[in-house]
Amino acid sequence: MIWTCPAPVPVGGPLTDGPTTGEDRLLLEGYLARQRATLLRVCAGLTAEQLAARPVPPSTVSLLGLVRHLAKVERVWLRQRMAGQDVPPLHGGPGDDADFDRVDPSRAEQDVRALREEWRLADEAVAAVPFTHEIDFRGEAMSLRMVYVHLIGEYSRHNGHADLLREVLDGVTGR
Repeated sequence: MIWTCPAPVPVGGPLTDGPTTGEDRLLLEGYLARQRATLLRVCAGLTAEQLAARPVPPSTVSLLGLVRHLAKVERVWLRQRMAGQDVPPLHGGPGDDADFDRVDPSRAEQDVRALREEWRLADEAVAAVPFTHEIDFRGEAMSLRMVYVHLIGEYSRHNGHADLLREVLDGVTGR
């Protein structure tokens, strides 16, 4: 049997944004969860080889590269920077293109599982961190609230890339 990327929720089923009113934290956590699920929904049903394909030359971007990249981004921003966890870099860490350059279809299932696990660990790491908590980022204060806004933007941008890659791969749109 050939492995294909599972959907986070049934394809065609609803993706929710979480609450639409209330506290900032609940709103932003809900919308980040939607963006996370959207990435895997775009990838759902594709084989490891399809996920690793780079169908838009000369770009080296692949769906598997996006999965790996966003796992790295989650670790860097939420676990390492905001929660201060001493965890090793993932896919080379910030500034290293290993997340995109070293995709391997034989590791696709593991990479997708690692992304989902990084979501869980990142959420746990910042669960008790106040949204007002600040770090110094390149000489400027940055709050956890702003990191959530940044991550939503990062996912939104890359989900657009993912939509286009999926359409080129097999013509599927509207995930």
